[in-house]
This record gives sequence, structure tokens and C-alpha cells, in this order.
Amino acid sequence: MIPEPFRAAIIGGGRIADNNHIPALKALTGRVEVVAVCSRDQTKARALADRHNIPHAFSDAAAMYAVAAPNLVVICTPNKLHYPFALQALEQGCHVFCEKPPTLTAHEARHLADVAAGKGLMLGYNLQLRQTAEWQLFSRCKTEGRLGDLYHIKASFLRRRGIPGWGYFTNKEMQGGGALMDLGVHVLDLALLAFDYALPTQILGNTYDVIGKAGGKGLMGSWDPAQFGVEDACMAYLSFANKASIILSASFALNQQADIDRNLELFGSKGGVRLFPFVLHTELAGELADVHFPYLPDTDIQLKNTEAFVDACEGKASTVCTAEQGARLMQVVEQIYGQA
Repeated sequence: MIPEPFRAAIIGGGRIADNNHIPALKALTGRVEVVAVCSRDQTKARALADRHNIPHAFSDAAAMYAVAAPNLVVICTPNKLHYPFALQALEQGCHVFCEKPPTLTAHEARHLADVAAGKGLMLGYNLQLRQTAEWQLFSRCKTEGRLGDLYHIKASFLRRRGIPGWGYFTNKEMQGGGALMDLGVHVLDLALLAFDYALPTQILGNTYDVIGKAGGKGLMGSWDPAQFGVEDACMAYLSFANKASIILSASFALNQQADIDRNLELFGSKGGVRLFPFVLHTELAGELADVHFPYLPDTDIQLKNTEAFVDACEGKASTVCTAEQGARLMQVVEQIYGQA
């Protein structure tokens, strides 16, 4: 018997819903039916729904649950609203796929994980770099023992002048933070995943707002320095019980050469990896060797991550970021901010 498709609703009517989540959900024909959009602006919700041929549009989530009866909810709101909307969806008996970061605090993320577990529902987070062909290849190399024991990771997501000139990205109350919350969580998730999501025993961190508060030329729109309330850069060092370590760097604005530099370098006892583009550093036939992989496929990582979430909802093996991992991620993020 073919199962009924999930009835999906979108909460949040911005770019990430329009360009990423709705197209990915609509591509999963037969597994997901998108039935509703909810945004605080009814006109915006209706326009988004019409653009994607979605039947219902709401400005009130309670009305959405009563009328559209979704059983899967995707949350695409500003960070501050992740927790209340995710909690409401779980209490309505819905699986929840939430944009990153999971929440503003570790307590909120832990509470959501506990509620989801108690109700037997899937709660996942959209940390889609897990779905890149490079990360999948790294995972195979690790499983096959080609790297030996991993002991150090350098994880960076750096923009030269990438302070977003739209939305709430520079608003501390709405977003909870800046470069770490928006960019750093992507590579921190991968670094922690490489260490099987063990928690560090020691964390040192610093945050900066030098360029954000000074103003200057932006490559992603302009911003108001007087209203800049988050960090434009964050640097952290994480140490683990087995002496493994992570160096994390994230920035909206940093005086570097590249406009953007997003990468991980992972070092093991038998081999190391630079993730983008993928290079395996090892020894072959008694010589040092750098092995390149020029034929890795291009991947629609949003589609793959949405598929992974739906797999998890169906009880299948999945690579999506889980509620437990999201809670641990926010515990580490909160500790970094606490040390900064």
C-alpha cells in the first residue's frame, strides 16, 4: 500500500522559503504535498502561495493548523521565531524541518528535542552542507579508514564584506548573533559531525564588531553601522577529552583577500582532507601524495537535504541534522558566545 504524501506547510514567506524550501518540497512528488503558506503578512503569503500553486495562505498559524491540517511543517522565519513556531508545530503533532540555527539558546533547542522525542516526531535542521558530494566522499574515506584517527579540524566560513543588507541579520534581538549564527553553524556542524558530535571539554572564543560598527563598502548590500548589533567575526578554539581540537572562524566582514572562503581541513593519523575542492593528502607507494577528485557531481544540496528529512520522517536512514545534534550544536554556540 502506497502511503499518503505528507501535507507540508511553510511558516515564513521570505527568500529562503521562496527559492529553497518550496521548490525542494514540490520536487518530491508523491511524497509531499505543499498545502499552505503562513506569513504575518497575508498579502505576502497569498502571493507566495499563488506563485507556487499552493492552495492555502494564512497570516495566523492557529488558523493554518485548523483549516489546512498539515502534518509536516517547515520553519523559515527569523531566528527568534524558530523556537515558538517549532514548539507549536510539535504540539500539533507535526514533523518539523527548521532553518538554521536551531534556536537562540541551548535551553530552547534541548526542550524542542525532548518534546519531539516524547511525541515520536521528527525534528530536523537545514544544515545542508552535509549533502555536498565532497562531504559524502569525506564520510566514505573516514568509514574506510583512509584518514586513520581524526584529531584536528580547521573550519571556516569567511566573507570579506558580506554583511547582508536586508532582513534582520544585524539585529541581535531577532537573530541572536551574527556571523557565527548565520555562517559559522554550517561548518561547525560538519566539524562536530566528523567527531561524532562529541561535546568539547574546553572552549575559547572571541567575537568582533569592528567593521560592522565602522561601516564601509558592502558586497551584499549596505548596512547601518549605528544599528549593527551583532558580531561581524567570530574565532573559537574547541578542545575535546581525547585531545582532538577544532579551530573555527566565521565572518560577515574581515579584511582578507577572498570575497568568500568556506572550507574545512580535517587532519588524521593516516591522511588529511581539504574539503572544497576535495583533496586527499596521504602517502602512496612510499611517497607523499595529493589525490584530487575532479569528477564529483554537482548536487542540489537543498533538495538532497529535504529528501533526507522526509526519509527520516518515514523512518528511513537519514543524514539530516537531528534534534539531538541541533541541541548539542546550540550548546557549543552558546558556550562560544559566553567565552567571547
